[in-house]
Amino acid sequence: MEISKPIKNSSFAVYGLGLSGNSVLKFLKKKKIKKIYQWDDKKNVKSIKKFILFKKILDEVDYIVISPGINIQKTKFKSKLFKNKKKLITDIDLFYMQKIAVKSIVITGTNGKSTACKLTQHILKTNKLDVQLGGNIGKPILDLNIKKNSIVIIETSSFQLSYTKFIKPTIAVILNISSDHLDWHNTITNYKNSKFKIFSKQDRKNIALLHNKKLISLFKKKKYLSKLKIVKNNLLNKVIKKKIFNNYLISEPNLENLTFAYQISKLFKIKEKIFLKAVNNFKGLPHRHEIFLKKNKITFINDSKATGFDSTKYALKNNKNIFWIFGGLPKIRDHFNLLGVSSNIIKSFIIGKKTTYFKNLVAKKIKYKISFNLRNAIKDVFKELVLMKDNKATVLFSPASASYDQFNNFAERGNQFKKITKYYAKKFL
Repeated sequence: MEISKPIKNSSFAVYGLGLSGNSVLKFLKKKKIKKIYQWDDKKNVKSIKKFILFKKILDEVDYIVISPGINIQKTKFKSKLFKNKKKLITDIDLFYMQKIAVKSIVITGTNGKSTACKLTQHILKTNKLDVQLGGNIGKPILDLNIKKNSIVIIETSSFQLSYTKFIKPTIAVILNISSDHLDWHNTITNYKNSKFKIFSKQDRKNIALLHNKKLISLFKKKKYLSKLKIVKNNLLNKVIKKKIFNNYLISEPNLENLTFAYQISKLFKIKEKIFLKAVNNFKGLPHRHEIFLKKNKITFINDSKATGFDSTKYALKNNKNIFWIFGGLPKIRDHFNLLGVSSNIIKSFIIGKKTTYFKNLVAKKIKYKISFNLRNAIKDVFKELVLMKDNKATVLFSPASASYDQFNNFAERGNQFKKITKYYAKKFL
């Protein structure tokens, strides 16, 4: 059973002083909390005295607010954190512990979370509603400017949900679940359980949105109290689809996001005219199947956000004549299945520090070249493009792996791809 003590009468240890951790400190100070203790592995690593003190403090405080990037199984405080696991909360818990009387929409899933959140926000804003977006995207949840009539959209990762205890959305959404972050969660069951925590505190007035049959079955098995609404694939009927001209949203990678956003718009009784207006002028997020350049019948796509093959397969399935750049840090137990998409690939170019691993996955299935780094891969692609003359082609950067071997994050990786590509496009095309 989770502890539940009022914020104003509590003491806090804040572990991790990144964006969300500093937001928590600011929030607690604003609430005039007297006992606040803080630790960051990078900033305090040389301070043995502070380390011993903070370790002792973990036993004494009421709550331990932990940043989502911290895996308690791999920290120096592992034994203390497991001992005090009931005290672990996140910034999202602090938001719900205030019991603010606003409607909240929490969206999670393996793929598409950010696009679904931004699209939902855009639709509701087009209907002139006050919508605040935060969590795993944009501002930390405690930094939002929330008013009485606000609707709060929160993107949550499985990392955040692993520790959360008091999250209670008005509308809770799981878009999809596939094998991901198993280096963190160890098993797919643990991963699913973390995602399903968004339903655990809901009551009969709240709504759960699902569309995957296995997830629906699991929801019913767990006997949650919230009202389940099944999001059907045919929810967007032919009449509505004919009025949508945004190719980014009606492509297969985003059709699921669009369908969920439509269901949410119906719950808020938004007229079809407003929905269509919002959808047709919605601009996609960078690094997610981002078509950023078209030149001489060649389309260049930045899909750097694809950190696992499950994300990449959509891009491979929905494009033809592909020069595919991929590679990086592979996800544990990620399953590469080129069946049904290999015929769309002209040649692949492997980058990163695990080139042998990726070569073994695609050898004898598609043509490949080991380019080692992004600049070399782009050079190699342009050599091929020059020989093609006026033929149609797609240059797809969809790494199917994490970025940390050669980049700080997927955004830096995607921006580098766009910058280098534009340079060579001017030079050779």
